[in-house]
Amino acid sequence: MVTIEFSSRQKKIIQIVKENEPITSEQIANVLNLTRATLRPDLAILTMAGILDARPKVGYFYAGKYQNEAIYNELNKIKTGEIKSVPVVIDEKTSVYDAIVSMFLEDVGTIIVTSEGYLAGVVSRKDFLKSTIGGIDIHKVPVGIIMTRMPNIITTYADETVLEAAKKIIEHEVDSLPVVEKEIREDKEYFKVIGRVSKTNITKLFIEMVGL
Repeated sequence: MVTIEFSSRQKKIIQIVKENEPITSEQIANVLNLTRATLRPDLAILTMAGILDARPKVGYFYAGKYQNEAIYNELNKIKTGEIKSVPVVIDEKTSVYDAIVSMFLEDVGTIIVTSEGYLAGVVSRKDFLKSTIGGIDIHKVPVGIIMTRMPNIITTYADETVLEAAKKIIEHEVDSLPVVEKEIREDKEYFKVIGRVSKTNITKLFIEMVGL
């Protein structure tokens, strides 16, 4: 079995927990002079690998066991392209009303928005809620007005590992990532949407791996 290689920061976290257990994520962040959001992916990885044990309202303990090493290593081999699902895509000129209908019909939390066939942005339930509270005419206003635009979209590639995608989802607190292919046209980058990877995709993979 391949040995897990932790980053220097993850090794520092392990040492801090060893010396100060139980310790909260906020306390660990203060020691390292970092934000809790920055540490979240590292703590998730160390917990998943069985090195740390997280207890609600108490903090982190040092477990010291590579009890989930097989799962960790497997996630480092599986590519997002192998588990991606069909994306729900609309054009940026689509009305907010039609976009809301698409979201409920497809039962997703985020819709990918394109312009001339390339990734332009994403729109979420929260975006729709803000727009309706704001009193806009959802039948006339295009979804491109309310969406989160590139380059503020977190994406993944088909050749990235599931673990890398999971870290992005945790770190940026999103429910899914567009899977894209980069194209260069006239010295500009464009991204073709070829799929999506969500928390559901990754959860299903976990369940399959542990045989549930």
